[in-house]
Amino acid sequence: MRFEDQRDIMVQEQLLARGISDIKVINAFLKVPRELFVTEKWLEFTYMDHPLQIGCEQTISQPYMVAVMMELLELQATDKVLEIGTGCGYVTALLAEIVSEVFTIERIEELLLSAKSLLKELEYNNIYFKCGDGSVGWVNVLPSVSGFDKIIVSAGSPGRPDLLLKQLKEGGKLVIPQGTRSFQELIVYEKKNGNIIENKHGGCVFVPLIGKDGWDD
Repeated sequence: MRFEDQRDIMVQEQLLARGISDIKVINAFLKVPRELFVTEKWLEFTYMDHPLQIGCEQTISQPYMVAVMMELLELQATDKVLEIGTGCGYVTALLAEIVSEVFTIERIEELLLSAKSLLKELEYNNIYFKCGDGSVGWVNVLPSVSGFDKIIVSAGSPGRPDLLLKQLKEGGKLVIPQGTRSFQELIVYEKKNGNIIENKHGGCVFVPLIGKDGWDD
């Protein structure tokens, strides 16, 4: 079966059938060729409903979980989005299809360089890259940003990500898996009138967020 057909089936069976309704998110999943972000070893499983290994003990996340996180953020075309955990660049591409600018951080240089090369080949010109500690956010790097409309964290944090929340604009949202190394709960933080509001959205499992405001390596 062609990858294009598998992509359509994924959207129908894994996203629409399970309640994902944001048309911007749906269209992004229909457009971005996930097979380009998967290693050859796992190519036949590209559109299956589970995460896949991408090397360096990291994974490309389950499509449904990515869609849930993106929908919870209520992404808008004018948004500046900070992504923590570039990985293979798949979620980066999905975000770049929807929002104005994506600022993405990956601590593993090998993964970042590979993702950057592929995303450039796909002619995404609204993405900025940083290699470093994602748990501290977009600091000491150009272009400088006064704050982000949305922040998405693709790694599990042991606690509230205060350093990232400081970089969230008023009215902005941050989504993050939070809990232990082996199991987390998906949390959405929203900044309203200077206060941080927290909402929980069910269990999940992500690789650990390594860094100053995360887990020790």
